[in-house]
Parts: sequence; structure tokens; C-alpha cells
Amino acid sequence: MSQLLIAHRYAKALLQIGIKENSLESLYSDLANVIGIVESNPDLERLCLHPLIAPSCKAAVFDEVLRTAGAGVTIRHFFVVVAKAARLDLIYRLGDAFSDLYDDHKGILNAEVTSAQPLTEDQQRALKESFEKRTGKKMNISEQHDPSLLGGLKVQVGSTVYDASLKGRLNMLKGRLLSA
Repeated sequence: MSQLLIAHRYAKALLQIGIKENSLESLYSDLANVIGIVESNPDLERLCLHPLIAPSCKAAVFDEVLRTAGAGVTIRHFFVVVAKAARLDLIYRLGDAFSDLYDDHKGILNAEVTSAQPLTEDQQRALKESFEKRTGKKMNISEQHDPSLLGGLKVQVGSTVYDASLKGRLNMLKGRLLSA
């Protein structure tokens, strides 16, 4: 079974716990804090990722670190289960999977907008409103700049890419001309 699928299953279980306990927001925050702690501490990161450390040892040490850091009981118990199952090495993938499931549960879509030049506030608002109207969900937009697009923009929502860039249109025209 792939690591992404395993991480998704654990994240889905955590989401269901959060929904059942009506503590989804606090779990989201706790998980982000835990991942931040692991990222900022190389020794703790090695503990999580090292395959030769016994799972029960990982669980005990990790739980103590989380207790000291003031993490909630639910997230601590969750990570004890994850560590004892020898899956603590999936902590980053688990965080990404949980974030995706949380956004989906809240009706939020994340879009990456790449434009040749920075978008104005009006353009950003119009783009956001257009996608919200099309999808019926709230949009979070992150913007990047790529002058090689020449003009226009590309929007990626999940695995779908909307290419309205000049570079994309020129490439499409080139393909048509070469195939004719």
C-alpha cells in the first residue's frame, strides 16, 4: 500500500474523530503545531523518520514531547497510535492529507494562480468570485509570478489546470500548425 494512501487513511480517521468530538478546528491547529515542532527540531525529526527505533520507544518519547509542548489529549493519543503502528515517518504526508480533507470538509478549494505580472486586487477578487460561482465553494488563492507566460494566467485547482496564458495559447497554436 502506498504511503500516500496510508497517510490519507490516518488523516481521514483524525478528521472523523474531530467531527465526532466537535473539535475539528482545535485538531487542525494542534496538528499544525506538532508538525511545526517536528520541523524545527532536527533530533525530533530524526526520531520520527528513523526506521530502526522501536515503535513503542518512538510513541513514548513523542507523547512526552507533545505533553510538554501542551498538545491536546486527542492529538497525543492519535500520535501514540500512529507511532505504535510504525507510521510516524508519515507525519508530513499525514499533515498534508489532513489539511486537504479539512479544506474539503469545510468546502474550501485551494487554487494556485500563476501570472506573468502581479494581479491587481480587482483582478484577484474577480478571479476568486468567478471560481467560487463556478464551483460553489470558497476559494483560497495563492499567487505566483512567471514572466515566461508572456501574458494571461494559469490556474491550478487540484489536478485541473486552466491555462489562459499567452505562452499556452502560442504552444497550442504551434501544435495545431505542426499537425496540419
